Amino acid sequence: MDAQPSLVVLPGLDGTGLLTTPLLDALAARGVPAQVLRYPQDGPQDYATLAARVRLQLPETPFVLLGESFAGPLAVLLAAQTPPALRGVVLSTTFAHRPVPVPAAFANLLAPAWPLPPLAVLVPLLLGRWCTGETRHALEKALNEVPANVLRQRAAATLRVDARKPLRSLQVPLLGLLARHDRLLWPISVQALQRLAPQARWVTLDGPHLLLQARADAAAGVIADWLRGHVTHKAIAQHP
Repeated sequence: MDAQPSLVVLPGLDGTGLLTTPLLDALAARGVPAQVLRYPQDGPQDYATLAARVRLQLPETPFVLLGESFAGPLAVLLAAQTPPALRGVVLSTTFAHRPVPVPAAFANLLAPAWPLPPLAVLVPLLLGRWCTGETRHALEKALNEVPANVLRQRAAATLRVDARKPLRSLQVPLLGLLARHDRLLWPISVQALQRLAPQARWVTLDGPHLLLQARADAAAGVIADWLRGHVTHKAIAQHP
């Protein structure tokens, strides 16, 4: 029988993992082992390249992959490669195809030169009324750790990625977390994601786009319950 799987977290656009501390703490309090993987800041920042480099960091013991926001397509692409130890996927406030309805060609303009929005714009967009001094500081610190050109390349990559076919192919248990007050993702992108994975368990929580930061305890509770009820239970059924 498999050991309890750990949770491997793929963070959002910053890729630093600094914003995952509240979630990791809340999971630890529920007995769920978790780790976060950082993204390289050198070289191309497209999804295919990041997937190839992140795959080298995946554990060989049973794990569940969590893709947050930017990392949703990354988690799907990795899961579609069927790593032997993968036991499930969690997608949080994310998308499978362009998260906003603009042409993919717009990425060519975004990647090299467009300035990043100031924190005063990002905080209401990403945290809304759930913003605290702690979460605002964590967001600022995470963004300051990553060169602006790297963030722009990753943002541009979201307009080019298409993980719809890999998502439909997934055979592992799937949990989707949605934020009722997500001001970043367009509703049409969220609805499309749900249609692509009707077999998933979809849970909507009150909260902003940065759900795993603003509602860490609630999100950790949903994840822990799902792991026990769907992933661990399935492993026991397959390996009596």
